[in-house]
Amino acid sequence: MTAVLDIIKGIFIGIANIIPGVSGGTMAVSLGIYDKIIASVSNLFKDWKSSVKTLLPLLAGCAIGIVGFTYAIEFLLSRHTFVTCMAFVGLILGGLPTLFLSLKGEMKRTASSIGIAGILAFVILFCVAVFLPMLNADDEVLRTFTATPGTLIALFFVGVIASATMVIPGVSGSLVMMILGYYYGIINTIKAFLEALRHFDIGGMFSAGILLLPFGIGVLLGIFLIARLITFLFEKYGVATYCAILGLIIASPFAIFYNTGLFGQLGSLTAGQIILGLVLAVGCGVFTYILGKKDSGK
Repeated sequence: MTAVLDIIKGIFIGIANIIPGVSGGTMAVSLGIYDKIIASVSNLFKDWKSSVKTLLPLLAGCAIGIVGFTYAIEFLLSRHTFVTCMAFVGLILGGLPTLFLSLKGEMKRTASSIGIAGILAFVILFCVAVFLPMLNADDEVLRTFTATPGTLIALFFVGVIASATMVIPGVSGSLVMMILGYYYGIINTIKAFLEALRHFDIGGMFSAGILLLPFGIGVLLGIFLIARLITFLFEKYGVATYCAILGLIIASPFAIFYNTGLFGQLGSLTAGQIILGLVLAVGCGVFTYILGKKDSGK
């Protein structure tokens, strides 16, 4: 049953990772499995059997979420922007009670208070999450790639940067890829690979695969490196780290609304859309809370 729940959680994390403005790390925190993922990645070489057992269902779910939602994301965000965003806001904010309990537990364990460091960490990371989406340019043009040595090297480093930010709660890896100018190109390459796979087009799979390979290697390396850093921060500066994560999560709704252009659509929403969005937000929030509470055993 635990594996099934982890697959479901992995699906939500995968979906979150391909939506610009939504953080896969935030989703992992909200679902109550962030610490488990970080610990498993950090101890991959020390206790690989346990780490693989933990990560495999999550990775399987993540792959399902990415593949399944790659086709749906453009339709949902273009046709049903408000209700889609509200659903994700609910999924993210529903994990706040569990995170507050974790912060309280860390304060009790270390016999410390939030203090100036915690307040500064909260404010700084809140501002980062708010202002990062504003760096996004509207004139992104990299929608297709050519497999040149320069492109392959660039994709590797984009993978490292994007995956590192995917692991950090509140920071959207997809948004960072969009800022860097690679988001649509990577999404279209994934689509091209899936279409080639569906038609068993060996040439098409190779052409897309040769582009996705360095990106995938960069993603794995970035996750491993940032997981070690996060582990260090939790061990040495637990309370401040939790405060920083809270700042990122609480700012997430703004990042989601801003990057999807929803602020400009709020005045044209119908009563039905508003009600449906609110119902979805509450329902998804309760769903996340239950999943996170079940996983943490609290």
